[in-house]
Amino acid sequence: MGWGLLAVGLLLAIYTLLRHGLRRLPPPFARPELRGRTAIVTGGSGGIGAATALELARCGARVILAARSAPRGEATARRIRTETGNAEVRFMQLDLASLRSVRAFASAFLHQEPHLHLLINNAGVSARGTTEDGFSLSFQVNHLGHFLLTQLLLQRLQSCAPSRIVIVASSAHCAGRLQPDTLGHPPPGPLSTFRDYCDSKLANVLHARELATRLQGTEVTCYAVHPGFVNTELFRYAPLWLKPLFLPLVWLFFLDAAEGARTSLHCAMHCGLERFSGRYFADCRPQQPWPLARDDRLARALWEASERLVGLTGSPSPGSADCGQ
Repeated sequence: MGWGLLAVGLLLAIYTLLRHGLRRLPPPFARPELRGRTAIVTGGSGGIGAATALELARCGARVILAARSAPRGEATARRIRTETGNAEVRFMQLDLASLRSVRAFASAFLHQEPHLHLLINNAGVSARGTTEDGFSLSFQVNHLGHFLLTQLLLQRLQSCAPSRIVIVASSAHCAGRLQPDTLGHPPPGPLSTFRDYCDSKLANVLHARELATRLQGTEVTCYAVHPGFVNTELFRYAPLWLKPLFLPLVWLFFLDAAEGARTSLHCAMHCGLERFSGRYFADCRPQQPWPLARDDRLARALWEASERLVGLTGSPSPGSADCGQ
């Protein structure tokens, strides 16, 4: 028994040394005053989204958790209110796999909430499947749903400027190979799900790039961020045979959700980032994305194709009121 306990203790010590020795500690995090400002966090019921919402609430913001599951969303909102003492945290249902749900959410938000200063497009998934709108699940949730949501809320963000949009992308954009004429359909082949996810992350980076160009002079800025490799539920649909191989790497090298939220929060709240609008951030710093993610013609083609696919004519949705501050 004694040798067994010693072996377990030794393994735990080795694991701790490896975990903290191989991972770089995040920089200190300053909390600015956000009282009177309103934020939406998609995918806010868990993972990076919940960690992002928690910090925004600690800073005094009014935070809307936009997520698919009502029980999880309500429970997370209650937990954040209790933990922070901030009563201005609420859940609103949003299913990015349904364009109908995106439109319903935007309509309800615009009628119920007079202000919007921060839009954190955080929700993401990597999974097989087709949505009710006929698109691949990963591409619609990660890009098309957020593209539509951003457009529907854009006038409110403009009327409440200065405001910011943060789009959670990934370094996986380096493997993306977007084809605007087949947008929304999974690539063929055995790695279809992985390639679809990478395409959606490339779309995220290009979306921020083109959006920044179109928002010049409006005091609305936007940023694409790589959160790092984070231990969340993103790959919960991974094949069962892969998980025993994957989990040790997750435990050793992956960040926790609070660490993964750092770059999103930096881009949402750090002063002086306006000149970096449209840029790609990692480790709380602007980074150079892969060449396809810097292709302005591809960014414009993606924008125009996305407008067609979600049923927009190219102009933001009307109906937002001016924001009194």
